[in-house]
Amino acid sequence: MDVTSGLPSDAGLLPGLPEPTPAATPYRVLARKYRPQNFDDLIGQGAMVRTLANAFAANRIPQAWMLTGVRGVGKTTTARILARGLNYLRDGHPDTGPTIAMPELGRHCQAIMESRHMDVLEMDAASHTGIDDVRGIIDGIRYSPVSARYKVYIVDEVHMLSEKAFNAFLKTLEEPPPHAKFVFATTEIRKVPVTILSRCQRFDLRRVEAETLVGHLGRICAAEGVEADAEALAAITRAAEGSVRDALSLLDQAIAHGAGLVSAQSVRDMLGLADRGRIVDLFEAVMRGDIPASFAEVRGQYEAGADPAVILSDLASFTHLVTRLKLVPEEAAADPTLSEAERSRGGDFAEKLSIRVLSRAWQILLKAIPEVQTATRPLAAAEMALVRLAYAADLPTPDEALRQMKAQALAAPGTATSGAAPAAPSPGPMVAEGRPALPPIPTFSAEAPPPRPALTMAAQGGGARPALASVSPAPAPQPEGPRLARFTDVVALADAKRDIGLKMALEREVHLVRFEEGRIEFRLAEGGRQTIANDLARALDAWTGRRWIVALSKEDGEPTLDATARAATETRHQNAAAHPLVREVLARFPGAQIVDVRDKAPEASPAIEAAPTGEAETDEPDDEA
Repeated sequence: MDVTSGLPSDAGLLPGLPEPTPAATPYRVLARKYRPQNFDDLIGQGAMVRTLANAFAANRIPQAWMLTGVRGVGKTTTARILARGLNYLRDGHPDTGPTIAMPELGRHCQAIMESRHMDVLEMDAASHTGIDDVRGIIDGIRYSPVSARYKVYIVDEVHMLSEKAFNAFLKTLEEPPPHAKFVFATTEIRKVPVTILSRCQRFDLRRVEAETLVGHLGRICAAEGVEADAEALAAITRAAEGSVRDALSLLDQAIAHGAGLVSAQSVRDMLGLADRGRIVDLFEAVMRGDIPASFAEVRGQYEAGADPAVILSDLASFTHLVTRLKLVPEEAAADPTLSEAERSRGGDFAEKLSIRVLSRAWQILLKAIPEVQTATRPLAAAEMALVRLAYAADLPTPDEALRQMKAQALAAPGTATSGAAPAAPSPGPMVAEGRPALPPIPTFSAEAPPPRPALTMAAQGGGARPALASVSPAPAPQPEGPRLARFTDVVALADAKRDIGLKMALEREVHLVRFEEGRIEFRLAEGGRQTIANDLARALDAWTGRRWIVALSKEDGEPTLDATARAATETRHQNAAAHPLVREVLARFPGAQIVDVRDKAPEASPAIEAAPTGEAETDEPDDEA
């Protein structure tokens, strides 16, 4: 094998030697066969390699490194390459010290890459979690390396160490002997104590980009003599989610599944994926509100071997793609994993669908995917999710519905203030063709009210007759400022002025002692803001145009408004729970809870219309649970 490239060489056997039998050359999976041997083989980690190269060149080598990232991005492999670079030495060449340039195998390289060098010790922290295992490292670190330049300790899955084991590492990790270096690898960086992280240089290994990973898989297929479709490699790359090891494992499986030919169809059959073109057809049918076509498409994909949960997941992915094509079209269209159908038809959908429709579709699919995964009948659950999505796709958003209701109210007889009332919006085409624009709602400003008809007297032929003329009313005198009769009026004024911080402080931190127009006394709650009195006085002076005196008192005062509201809510819940009907509901439905108690609006009694004097008996509003 050519270790500099990670690919097997084409050199044949020496003359006279017999052909190796399959038993003599056991098969190695692609993830091990093409494992990087030096820094040049690492893909997608350019920032880390550049940092290490500069550190080695400047002889600024730390005592410990922490490598973190998702599975399969090369943490353990990088640790071994790092140990090889620290101890790189070629026979017959001068010792140049640690380096990342390793054009050929050095004196220690082969043993390090095969994990059998006595000065490079690897420990799996998942199976050696106790303090005794760490004590063995601490006891052996005192001794100089046997043959290499440095003693390198590689601890994989370091987050699995116990708390005592981590504490035993602290002193040694901070002041190790000059000949000792540590390389830690973990997928759960949040579980590593900060005292350990502060003693290490941290490198976050990135997910490999799709374009880089597709090219890497293509080179491996060429080296293996395997024919692979570009669409198949793109599907494997999407499934790997940036993990090189996952991609190579899936490629290995795809080669075996297709008997040496990696096609898009064989990869879809192997992974249980749906055809990407059919996913686009399903998206179009759902956005069009065509339920029969949606059911037929999802059932066809199911019968072809696609998992219903995977179908919805792909549908959500395409929804996300359409959203990106709408917001960042150039960046989204440059994705090498996209098929031509996704790129062209996704762009068409991006022009026709609004962000609100796409966001709502994403939310529905996001909630439907776990439902389908846990359902006893996944196909039925997927079909019901498509029904929700299809019907919601053509529903107006809450603000659109509110505008329609206002427009219809203005169009009702007797409600128009002036001129002709606007017509109610007529049903428009389906979402795929865009919604019709709603008619504008006439609004009148309080500063400039609409002109109203007034009677004037016009002289004509010596007489007078009434005539209509449009005149504007005289402006009403502006009041000096709002009158505040209660402390709750002050809180409401702060809310109206959008001073949310002051409003919350008045509700939670103030025990009212005395209130009168122009003067407020209160006790500050424990831990309350000390400047609230001055802040409130300045705000009231500005809002009301009058001077207010706000003073702190040592009297107990009333409970805070927040505590009063919570106590009232608790009382309402208790009263509702004591109702016989509510008790019966809670008994019949174990686990049910009273979430909210609201006042039921009183219904108008028929006697209101019948009584000529306007007097009628009405019931008090009831509480509704």
